[in-house]
Amino acid sequence: MADKKHQRLTAKMAVGLAAPHTWPASVTPVLLTGAIVYHEQGTLSLPLFLVLLVICVLMQSAVNTFNDYYDFKQGTDSKEDAVDASDAVLLYNDITPGQALMLGIGILAAAALLAIYPVLQGGLPVLVIGLIGALVILLYSAGPFPLSRLPVGELVSGFVMGSLIPLGCYTALTGTIRYSVMLDTLPVAYAIAMIMLTNNTCDVEKDVAAGRKTLPALLGRKRSVILYRILMVLWITLQGVFIVLFLPRFRTLVFPWLLIAVVALVIFHVGMIFTSKQARKISDPSQRPSLMKRVSFATALYGISLALALLA
Repeated sequence: MADKKHQRLTAKMAVGLAAPHTWPASVTPVLLTGAIVYHEQGTLSLPLFLVLLVICVLMQSAVNTFNDYYDFKQGTDSKEDAVDASDAVLLYNDITPGQALMLGIGILAAAALLAIYPVLQGGLPVLVIGLIGALVILLYSAGPFPLSRLPVGELVSGFVMGSLIPLGCYTALTGTIRYSVMLDTLPVAYAIAMIMLTNNTCDVEKDVAAGRKTLPALLGRKRSVILYRILMVLWITLQGVFIVLFLPRFRTLVFPWLLIAVVALVIFHVGMIFTSKQARKISDPSQRPSLMKRVSFATALYGISLALALLA
């Protein structure tokens, strides 16, 4: 029972803790993996694909909920630097923090229950990959040395969500493990790392004051902004290389596949525009909420464009 001095956790607050604007980081790898499987085998188990999609969204939601909880408990967030109420739900709503913790545990438990289905389909490798993912979720915000507070947060989040999850999904969908699928999803892994870097670059001063040792906190704001812009250019280049690899196939396409290919290229270029605008605004920490949404949106656009290119 919640403390009478506090209000109960509502559905709207629960959604806020789950942070839907970050879901492209979990949806895009699954979407791309599904397109890869369909491209290779000409078939795809839709029920299994949808279950994998829900599991990854739940895992992302659990990470976001735990992160908000531990930031609040450790006093990292304050209304002075959390300019968006949706970015720090516990700060702007008078609820018992324990409710958020229980919500995170409940979301993770739901993901674990749903994971029984893909584990039965893919066997032991899927179980091992799932357990690694669950462990990272717990270590990301909790423990004596949370990964989100160390200079490895970008690398870990990019690898787990952009490489390990596609490997697990591919194994579940096909019944075989192919490690090279992690190379196929490399641009998405890079994009997810950039989502984390966006957050940490905006929060340099706040993280330094809180004793966090993120990569931008160690580099300082000036060098972090320079690094961010360089990495954004490299990301756009990597995206372009992957899309160009599919262009020769487009020459022989006929309607409606040619239309799908054209849509893929249009979506890709819109994503690149969002990405370039993102890099120009990173110097302003107050832009963090909108910047996070922009880079998440660009990630989703790129994943959709590559998936469509594969299907064409």
